[in-house]
Amino acid sequence: MEKKYSVAIYPSQDVIVAIKTLKDYLETKIGWYNSKNSTAHITICEFTIDDSQIEIYKQKVFRICDTFTPFPVYLDHFGSYENSGAFFIAPNEDSKNNLKPIMKKTHEVLKPLKLKKSEDPHLSIGRRLTPENLKIASQLFTTIAIDFLCCEIVLRELDPVKRQFFVIDTFSFGSNPQAELVQGSLF
Repeated sequence: MEKKYSVAIYPSQDVIVAIKTLKDYLETKIGWYNSKNSTAHITICEFTIDDSQIEIYKQKVFRICDTFTPFPVYLDHFGSYENSGAFFIAPNEDSKNNLKPIMKKTHEVLKPLKLKKSEDPHLSIGRRLTPENLKIASQLFTTIAIDFLCCEIVLRELDPVKRQFFVIDTFSFGSNPQAELVQGSLF
């Protein structure tokens, strides 16, 4: 059976709680909106495949995560994508430069799949907001300074009834940069 999956970076639990508070506050001003109930995350990619194939890709993500080393992520400003109505929290330049290779290498190991990729790391507050609601959000939220240790990637599956992703696996960073370069020999 085909299922939709998402690969993402979750911040720490205290950041998840803080983002939920922001989302709840925005709802009091504009009403319900897309991403309102979504757990705070930085999307790497989404794809749809037959669930019988997911184990193959879990192994690929596990192997690539073993090569990553944990690093701090600093989210220090708000931004928006006017064309998609997205309002988000963005990482500082150093954090963005650390996140992009993680995203790119993950895209590469999942290359055989038809990926909906995220190229620009950000943590969405709301999506598909009207121009008016984008303006309200940008007036409500002007400064932010939160951080977390990026030390794992999560694999999520879409619940078609709730229309929300839920975590089905977590891949910790192994700080083993040689793992993807080592190739054994029988002779």
